[in-house]
Amino acid sequence: MENIALIESFSEFKDDKLIDRVTLMAILEDVFRNALKKKYGEDDNFDIIVNPDKGDLEIWRNRIVVADGEVEDSNREISLTQARKIEPDFEVGEDVSEEVKLVDLGRRAILALRQNLISKIHEHDNTNIYKQFKDLEGEIYTAEVHHIRHRAIILLDDEGNEIVLPKDRQIPSDFFRKGENVRGIIESVELKGNKPTIIMSRTAPGFLEKLFEQEIPEVFDGLITIKKVVRVPGEKAKVAVDSYDDRIDPVGACVGMKGSRIHSIVRELGNENIDVINFTNNEQLFITRALSPAKITSIKMNEEAKTAEVMLKPEEVSKAIGRGGHNIRLAGQLTGYEIDVYREGVEEDVELKEFTDEIEDWVIAEFSKIGLDTAKAVLEQDVNDLVRRTDLEEETIKNVMAVLRSEFEE
Repeated sequence: MENIALIESFSEFKDDKLIDRVTLMAILEDVFRNALKKKYGEDDNFDIIVNPDKGDLEIWRNRIVVADGEVEDSNREISLTQARKIEPDFEVGEDVSEEVKLVDLGRRAILALRQNLISKIHEHDNTNIYKQFKDLEGEIYTAEVHHIRHRAIILLDDEGNEIVLPKDRQIPSDFFRKGENVRGIIESVELKGNKPTIIMSRTAPGFLEKLFEQEIPEVFDGLITIKKVVRVPGEKAKVAVDSYDDRIDPVGACVGMKGSRIHSIVRELGNENIDVINFTNNEQLFITRALSPAKITSIKMNEEAKTAEVMLKPEEVSKAIGRGGHNIRLAGQLTGYEIDVYREGVEEDVELKEFTDEIEDWVIAEFSKIGLDTAKAVLEQDVNDLVRRTDLEEETIKNVMAVLRSEFEE
């Protein structure tokens, strides 16, 4: 049978691509019907019998016997003389089923048919991969480094699926070699053309949340709820946790003795400093906890404008702001309040933006980046420390301080 030689690879498609028998039969029938339409103009009078397991296929064309010389549609009708060559006892008006050999379609049609089959199988594959990973969005996934590019790392999982870890989704301290396993969350899955693009992230707050679920049994079991996560990837994170069981200390359970439980998470995130905070609906108390390790003297809140003025002792200010301003910025993101820090006992201070006539805007912006928005906040700092924490030259900082001092000397 010449059909077998042409389609002997059908069963291989089934094995290699892990397509179930019913799906493969549907794809094969669709491909062959398209070929028949091109050859005969229509396909609804053809029966296709596919057996992908055995690797054989039969195509039968059904026509009606008409008297010689009365054939109007050669696809649907057959003359009595031609019909009797198939079976000698056919009569006018009877139905004739005749097998169509694949070679009858022509060599070019057969090549196109096979290419169409491969394309349909790949399309089915890609649709399945898309659905599989769409269901995994927001979940932790592990894959191996296959190729390192300037703007992204290309990963492969155990099934050979390609996953992209862009540079901006990597923690700044991340450094991976080919063959290493990488963990992250599946951030997004998109179909570009017929090919799915799978994006992994290690910087998303959701990655930290899922690590808590993986590493801390009480979170996994639902005894502890993660209310919110905010991060500066690789630098600092704040995680608000709560428990509906008064017998459980959510912070203690997450951190563990001497940080034993959270240690593996910190290590995975490139030694990211993680503050675990008890959630509360008392917004004033929540802000106080969010600004930890600073100790707050008092808070003046505007709930409508979502602003909070926090009063601290001078020695607590740098703790509240944190290195690079990360602590106060994350506290604001966690609580939803814009937080301003004021020093206790300081009656007079001037905001830096009041000095725009003498200090350039970009210089003021550099101080704001590290949480210094007032004149006295800058004057309390060490010049060398400011050189290290900002992109400003020592001379520029000294000039700024001279301008600020003159304000108070007057």
